[in-house]
Amino acid sequence: MIERLVTPKRRIRPLKAILFDFDGTLSTLRCGWETVMAALMRELLGGLEPDEALEQLIDDYIDASTGIQTIFQMQWLAEQVRARGREPLDPWAYKAIYNDRLMETVARRRDMVQKGIEPAEHYLVAGSRPFLEALSRRDVALFVASGTDQADVAAEAGILGLAGFFSEISGALPGQASCSKEALLRRLVQTHGLGGDELAVIGDGKVEIGIAREAGARALGVASDEMRLSGVNPIKRKRLAAAGAQAIVGDFLESDAILDWLFL
Repeated sequence: MIERLVTPKRRIRPLKAILFDFDGTLSTLRCGWETVMAALMRELLGGLEPDEALEQLIDDYIDASTGIQTIFQMQWLAEQVRARGREPLDPWAYKAIYNDRLMETVARRRDMVQKGIEPAEHYLVAGSRPFLEALSRRDVALFVASGTDQADVAAEAGILGLAGFFSEISGALPGQASCSKEALLRRLVQTHGLGGDELAVIGDGKVEIGIAREAGARALGVASDEMRLSGVNPIKRKRLAAAGAQAIVGDFLESDAILDWLFL
């Protein structure tokens, strides 16, 4: 079901491009990343005794920063380490530690799909593939922009059989602290000459929703339940509504209704 929060203005020009987030929007290969990141932050910031205030600080930050490049989250971690009177590692070192821990799980999932032990659909938000197939039959270009490293998001789109749907897959580049989502959307506007009403953004994080609203693009929030693959996650829903999503879905099973809203 699509929850319409705002009645969008009818398009003056037809929809030409849709920018997707990847993790949590289409793919669930990285489901659980928040737990890995929180554990690392607790390890580096906490003492020997439980600290409820610290737990809340970490949880709030991860919730607020969902969707940004990982390096920015690691910069925050380094600042918090310094604020506690300790000399932090370089944020890129923290990112490497985090990625190594996260990939212990992600690599197993990727391997299971690649070997045919599990189908790709076990790691796709419900209805993702049929929805992309329906979009591909329309005159609209599809793009992915992710806070995940470029090589990983491209590989995982291929593993899940989604890469062929997209004109471009953009992720975090080695050694660069920049927002791939903002950069790609800006390129669509400035280089390709697309106006706000010719664009839509679909994602599960408040970062891409905020970028969409700033650009005048239509913003669809995906409050996905990454464990069940379908239905609405109420925590995500609250976050997306607060960020300014104009409509919210939990999955793509009711693709006709979503398409009607997108192309209105």
